[in-house]
Amino acid sequence: MTFNLQQLHAFVTIASAGSLGRAAETLHVTQPALSRAIRRLEDEVGAPLFERHTRGMHLTAVGEALLPHAILLQREAAQAREEIDAMRGLARGTIRCGAVGSIASLVLPLAVSGVLRKWPNLRVQVIEGVWDRLAEALVQREIDLALSMAMPDTEEIVAIEDCRWEDNSYVVAASDHPLRGKPGITLADTLDEQWAIPPRGTAPFEHMQQVFVTHGLGLPNVVVETRSITVLKSLVARSGFLSWMAEPMYVTESKAGVFDTLELPGVVGRRTLTAFRRRHGLLPSPAVKLLEQLRQLTAEHR
Repeated sequence: MTFNLQQLHAFVTIASAGSLGRAAETLHVTQPALSRAIRRLEDEVGAPLFERHTRGMHLTAVGEALLPHAILLQREAAQAREEIDAMRGLARGTIRCGAVGSIASLVLPLAVSGVLRKWPNLRVQVIEGVWDRLAEALVQREIDLALSMAMPDTEEIVAIEDCRWEDNSYVVAASDHPLRGKPGITLADTLDEQWAIPPRGTAPFEHMQQVFVTHGLGLPNVVVETRSITVLKSLVARSGFLSWMAEPMYVTESKAGVFDTLELPGVVGRRTLTAFRRRHGLLPSPAVKLLEQLRQLTAEHR
C-alpha cells in the first residue's frame, strides 16, 4: 500500500478539525477538492475512514487505526526534508526535545544557547513534562531526545550513557512558612503539612517517597498531585504548601526570596539524570548538535 503525503495531511487535518469545512479553511482549499483527496485515500485503504454526519465527520475504526501512523509518516517526512536540507548546506532544521522541570529550568537552556550560538539557523521545540509524557513523545516521534531521571532501557527507548550528570532534591517551602520559625525541625515535622507534588508513579513522587522511607516514615499529607510545574511553584510560594524539588528547578525563586530549601539536616535526595533516544533509527542531525552540547555541559558538571 502506497500513501500520498498530501492525502495523509488532509486526513489528519479533518480528524483534528472534526469537519470538512473547518479542515478546508485550515488547508486553504475547497471542500470538494478536500473531499476528493479523502475519497482517493479511502480507495487506497479499501475502507471508509470517516462517518459523515450533519454535525461533522467522525473517524471509523479503520480511520482510528490509520491516524497514529499517518501522523508518524508526516513527522518522518518532515525530518527527512530537514536532514536533506542540512546536508545541502541549507541548515535550517528543528531540534525537538523534551525535559523534566529541573532540566528545563537550567541545563537545557544552557545547552540550547550554546547550540544556537554555533548554528543560529536552527530552531528548537521543547516539551516539558514528567517521564511518562516524555517517553510517549519519544516513541511517537514528537521529540528526538528526552532528558530525565535515569530509567531502565526499554524495547523502544535507551539511555545515552555518556550524557549523565547528578543533582540534589530537597523539601521546599515559602520564605515565610511557619516551619521555618521552629528550632530543630526534622522530616517528621512535615508529615501533617499540606504537600503538592507530581502524581504517584512519576519519578519525583517515587524519589520523595524513598527519602521518607529511608528516614523510617510513611508518606506525608499529599493533597495536590499535578504535572504542572507552574501550579506546584504557585502552591509553594502563595499557599503554604510543601513540595519536593530538584535544586536547579527553583534557582530563580530562591534568588528572589520567594521559596527555598527547608533546612532539614540529612534530608537530601541525590539522583542521576541522563539523555534518552529511540533505540532504532538515526538521531537527526539537529538533535546530534544538542546532544554534543549536553555532553560538554555534563562533562564539566561531573
